[in-house]
Amino acid sequence: MNDFPAKSDIEILVKLQEAETQIVRLKAVLIKVEKEKEKLRATLNQFEYGVEENKEKLLRTMAACRDTEREIQVIDDRIIKSNEKLRMVKTNKEYNLFLREVDDNKKRKDVLETELLELLDENESMEKFSLESEKEFQLLKDKIEAEQKEIEKKTLDDRELLDEYLANQRKIGKTITTSVMNKFVKISKMNNGSAVVGVENEVCLGCFMNIPPQLYIEVQRGHSLISCPQCSRILYHINT
Repeated sequence: MNDFPAKSDIEILVKLQEAETQIVRLKAVLIKVEKEKEKLRATLNQFEYGVEENKEKLLRTMAACRDTEREIQVIDDRIIKSNEKLRMVKTNKEYNLFLREVDDNKKRKDVLETELLELLDENESMEKFSLESEKEFQLLKDKIEAEQKEIEKKTLDDRELLDEYLANQRKIGKTITTSVMNKFVKISKMNNGSAVVGVENEVCLGCFMNIPPQLYIEVQRGHSLISCPQCSRILYHINT
């Protein structure tokens, strides 16, 4: 319990804890910021996926229009050839055969033309929708990029401050022994960045549990590093 008899260590550890507290706070702020930025990126990516999907649908519709137009052209050629053959037939049987062929091709052409009109209407709607989606996406992209820049601007001071505290923590850490520093780091990890806390009226301000009177006296003396029996935090006396 009485680990490292160095009164100056306690003062140093208190300063180290002040830096650690700010580091933990700032890291939490920056993690929250990154989550906000990631949420914005996810929103933008989802919208972009929808825009690309609309483009692909439009391309498929346009391809279907071209395929239908080509098939209509093929049938027109067949009708022309069948009509030419009609003028050259010599028997009723041949005439009826080519006449039925012309009729079948005309029916197929009528069906395809109806399909083409529907495809063209769909293509027009898809094209309009796709253009509107792209405009909306660009507006959303500009908005999100502006929000991200604003977030970065707001957190710039926090990042700089974090660097300062980290540098200060390293500087302070060099003034104590490796064993004391290791003890601090270990306890800090156990208690979410809280390794050193004050004691007031025999109460640990880390876990708010009472400590034994004799232990409290030793904390007041400050001749050694005393750990809380409940939470293991290093204790120091708060002068009131």
